[in-house]
Amino acid sequence: MLALQGAVLLWAGEPSGGVWTEAMLQRVLHLVGLALLEEQQQLETRGEEDVSFRYSCKITRPGEAPSPSGSVLALLESLQNAPHLEVHKDMITWILKMVANVKTMRERSSCSSTVTVRPGQGLEETLRDRDQLERKRKAEMARLRREKIMAQMSEMQKHFINENKDLFLEASGSTAESSPPRSDPPCVSQVCLGPRRSGAAQRRQLVTCILCQEEQEVRGQGRAMVLAAFVQRSTVLSKNRRRSLPEPVHYDPLFMHPDLSLGTHTASCGHIMHANCWQRYFEAVQVKEQRRQQRLRGHTSYDVEHGEFLCPLCECLSNTVIPLLPHTHSPGHSVDHPSLETWLETTNQQIAALCSAHRKQSGVEGAEPEVPEGFRVDFTPQNPFSSSISEMITTFSMSIYKVSLKLNPNEQDPRVPVLSWATCAYTIQSIERLLMDEDKPLFGSLPCRQDDCLSSLTRFSSSCWTAAPPTTAHTHFIRLFTALVPDSRVEDSLCVLDIDMFHLLVYSVMSYSSIHCLDQSEHRTVDSAHLHLLHLVTVAHLVQILLTSITEEVCMDQDSEGSEEEELTCQLYNTLRTHLGSVLPELSSGCQLSRCVRLGVLPFLRAAALFFHYLNSTAPPTELLVTGPGQWEALCSFLSLPCNLLQLQQHTLLETLTHRWCAHPGVRQALRGGGGMVRFPRESNRLIELPEDYSTLINQASSFLCPRSGGDKSRAPTLCLVCGCMLCSQSYCCQTEVGGEDVGACTAHTFTCGAGLGLFLRVRESQVLFVAGKTKGCFYPPPYLDDYGETDQGLKRGNPLHLCAERYRKIERLWRQHGVAEVIGHAQEANQTLVAIDWQHL
Repeated sequence: MLALQGAVLLWAGEPSGGVWTEAMLQRVLHLVGLALLEEQQQLETRGEEDVSFRYSCKITRPGEAPSPSGSVLALLESLQNAPHLEVHKDMITWILKMVANVKTMRERSSCSSTVTVRPGQGLEETLRDRDQLERKRKAEMARLRREKIMAQMSEMQKHFINENKDLFLEASGSTAESSPPRSDPPCVSQVCLGPRRSGAAQRRQLVTCILCQEEQEVRGQGRAMVLAAFVQRSTVLSKNRRRSLPEPVHYDPLFMHPDLSLGTHTASCGHIMHANCWQRYFEAVQVKEQRRQQRLRGHTSYDVEHGEFLCPLCECLSNTVIPLLPHTHSPGHSVDHPSLETWLETTNQQIAALCSAHRKQSGVEGAEPEVPEGFRVDFTPQNPFSSSISEMITTFSMSIYKVSLKLNPNEQDPRVPVLSWATCAYTIQSIERLLMDEDKPLFGSLPCRQDDCLSSLTRFSSSCWTAAPPTTAHTHFIRLFTALVPDSRVEDSLCVLDIDMFHLLVYSVMSYSSIHCLDQSEHRTVDSAHLHLLHLVTVAHLVQILLTSITEEVCMDQDSEGSEEEELTCQLYNTLRTHLGSVLPELSSGCQLSRCVRLGVLPFLRAAALFFHYLNSTAPPTELLVTGPGQWEALCSFLSLPCNLLQLQQHTLLETLTHRWCAHPGVRQALRGGGGMVRFPRESNRLIELPEDYSTLINQASSFLCPRSGGDKSRAPTLCLVCGCMLCSQSYCCQTEVGGEDVGACTAHTFTCGAGLGLFLRVRESQVLFVAGKTKGCFYPPPYLDDYGETDQGLKRGNPLHLCAERYRKIERLWRQHGVAEVIGHAQEANQTLVAIDWQHL
């Protein structure tokens, strides 16, 4: 090995020599560095006497052929200043420093371990002296390690302070102006919304374009910066896969059903570009693909006609870009906080004024309503973004519109902002479910790509209404407010059991911005409005939970002692029974019911905390950065809610709203029907359970008959891992027409089960099949292994196969993370033979 390393280093010293390559030199330098690191670690842990690995000594000896005169170390020193190896200079310099460090450690260790035996000294005294010297040596090594770690920490602190000077200047300035410090430092809790919300740090956000390497600050009036993203329809959270997909032309997305039957998920690889750099790159991709079709006429891993491309840096499948918007500024804390009655009265007046203005535009006369002070219906807010950013906002909105509805772009469609809010809410809900199921803390555990994606997506959703006509967002807020605060004069209102409350919260907060910008008075109460909206939606969700989560076990609870929370839970439940009569069963105690309510509302609160954290750029409390006790209290404090949520309902106005919610005829009808209701908390969807022995699956598949061929056995039985349906795949007998094209059973099943995406197990081939749309797919290693830990795709060896739970969990996690399409894209890029397969016929 030394001779091989010496030969490569000797060849590298000759600029004109063509025997060596850059890759060879990189591997040699890497191996030398690894060997030196290993020797250093052994010296630190065991000492000179116990270390037999002496690589630093061997590379100082003269080498054999082909370099009999120079050692590896001498060759490295000669290459350090070679002009044609400037790229590798830092690595060579680091290796030489490591050699010096290892030599120093050996010298120090050998000196400390030397023991002189005096004449007449006994063996016992000699051993005692050696033990003392060994202890001293270990103590010295531990001290050196501590000093090294402290030096590294000090260097990191200095680097962080230099990078964030503005933050420390602000902190020092605010400290100097504040009152004298107390003996006990006050405990400042973080709040993410409401008048008491913690202000976001006003820091500059500098990002670098991956295409032109130019650094730029994210500003509202600057050049647009975008984030590569992938938008896809999803049924991962669906609790009702039998619900038929809506007709795109007549579909109203403003109210999401609690079963979450179909959503739109947005993911990102986290790489940032200038908008014009991305446009030039995408145009070049389009031109290349046009030429490729003329030459090869085959499919690729991405479909340019649907806006798909590969990220220029990581080649991750993408089909749109998210515009980066600056951090929201924290308002002053001197703003008045109106009560719920005052805010509702003001909001009703604002809505009445807007409705009157809309009637006037339509030519319908009516009485002039009372307009709140400073509220200007005819006011046109100034667009806070530059033309390039506004263009990218429209581009991303149209991408979501095309994917969600499968329609051609239409910027005038009033559903455009709603679909943008929908993908924000659905993405937050899916990530919250992942964090909950994996027992990870709510904050601080997301990868950078997901954190950047959620931050950019939330800021975009809060500003996408600026690209739509003002009356569009006004109309949406009026409809949402009417569903949240029912009005007897409005017909065809929606039942409280048919609305997903987190989507309603996101839509209401986002659309309220269009109402808030018309208020030109000095008492602008956007923070109070967000807090009141959260309180209203939380109470509505509590009513939802109580109406849907009553079971016989809860009703038979006999726990006699009750806390205040249990008493208030029983009080609210009895209020609902008063309104609904015998539809709800009688309750004996509130202990179990109180636990059900807390468990049911927890996912909503966690998702709301994520939403307001990214919307207002508020730092989370330290309790939510780890898992453990105190999560509920920290979550409620962060959301400016009481720990006992039932206290919110102790308000005369909310009691009236509860009566209105229960008065809807759909509530009684749903409670009497019973079976179709969604219960809270919604259980996380999993892939189906597979038998431990693969022969069980083979027996099931062998008895499966083709549903269309008159009782013949299927030649390629395929099991859907999402719903457990057995299909007759890769056969003309079960082909159906989808979108005017004949497709196989698996492809057709994906459009009813997975919104175009499917995971299947081909039983007779022992192979997992991923399908995305009609033209994309790949094969994935199955979760069944033999006794040697190997798969048997094609069942060629015939060894007994058993289920590997870890591999199956990996496939399930991939599905729940919405990463199947990304895996298909990478597989087709790596293996071009996959592109030629007609996936739509499987």
